[in-house]
Amino acid sequence: MTPITTIEDLRVLAKKRVPKALFDYVDGGSYDENTLRANRQAFMDITLRQRALVDTSKRDISTTMLGEKVAMPVALAPTGMTGLLHGNGEMLAAQAAEKFGTKFCLSTLSINTVEEVAGAVNNPIWFQLYVFKDRGFAQAMIDRAKAAKVSALFLTVDLAYRGQRHADIKNGLVVPPRMTMRNAWDMTTKVRWWSSLIGKRHSFGNLDSYLGQVNTVKQGSWASRNSDQSLNWKDLEWIRERWGGKIVLKGINDVEDAKRAASEGVDGIVVSNHGGRQLDCTTGTMTTLPYIADAVGDQLEVLLDSGVRGGHDVFKAIALGAKGVMIGRPFLYGLAAMGGTGVSSALEVFRESFDNCMILCGVNKVSEISRKHLYMPPLKN
Repeated sequence: MTPITTIEDLRVLAKKRVPKALFDYVDGGSYDENTLRANRQAFMDITLRQRALVDTSKRDISTTMLGEKVAMPVALAPTGMTGLLHGNGEMLAAQAAEKFGTKFCLSTLSINTVEEVAGAVNNPIWFQLYVFKDRGFAQAMIDRAKAAKVSALFLTVDLAYRGQRHADIKNGLVVPPRMTMRNAWDMTTKVRWWSSLIGKRHSFGNLDSYLGQVNTVKQGSWASRNSDQSLNWKDLEWIRERWGGKIVLKGINDVEDAKRAASEGVDGIVVSNHGGRQLDCTTGTMTTLPYIADAVGDQLEVLLDSGVRGGHDVFKAIALGAKGVMIGRPFLYGLAAMGGTGVSSALEVFRESFDNCMILCGVNKVSEISRKHLYMPPLKN
């Protein structure tokens, strides 16, 4: 096999090895994908300052995220349907993250349950919560996360309405699914993929436990019907009371919302636009990050996701005020391409390129990274 040197290498392999419907689900964005492109462009508009003759022989790329030690400032983001890209996908990803020395965050809409994933690793995982109209589900999931010793709860706040993803509709990845001869043949030919799923869970595990053993179509219909546009800041009260631990708001991409989050006393935020999968024509997260970090960075922990593809991006995000980043597509490409080994490969791509930045920008500690290491357009008032 050709050595894996970039996330794009894993993406190319993933495209060959999983059905088109699943690959497009991971790879694409909403509507015309303007936000998807904006996320990458925002990173590319910023360049690094290369420095010379700095002793970095004793550098350390480890740090902390939400008070927990990590081998580098990169964690695996919560992603839905991960276990359909490869059998037991969430468990494999969590194990790869733990072996590497970083954190894994499990999605509410995972295939493996929170109990299964927490039981597959030695250290506490993080958990991402969706709040539906049926508040009983959220309450039950909070209780289950506590019982599973989850160390931080990530409340997603940018999914009040699901952005339309054209590829999913065209591929029949809708509720109910639309199967065609082309879909069926495509799945049949992906031997490595379907063989990994034999004997493994195929439905949304966390929903199984709440709704009973119903099929995935009924689970999807329930989730669609229960999409809730009434979720608001007041709901933080009962969520915080029931949870009692660290709370992070995932999906903040505006300074005013970041200020409100800080005033509410949450422990952190993830500057995110859902990877370009929700609101189209909005701002890339690296464009809003410095404004948000300036406004609230001394009051709560600022993390970032959306558009991160390598260690150079991680370095830029840290320089603009993030404590760390979360990656979704990069590790999903790895999982789809090579299972748990692919997730490890994705993390290694990030480690090598981040270490490269530390050396050539003349930095010995993550805490030393700042805007002085960047060339970037001036911030606008």
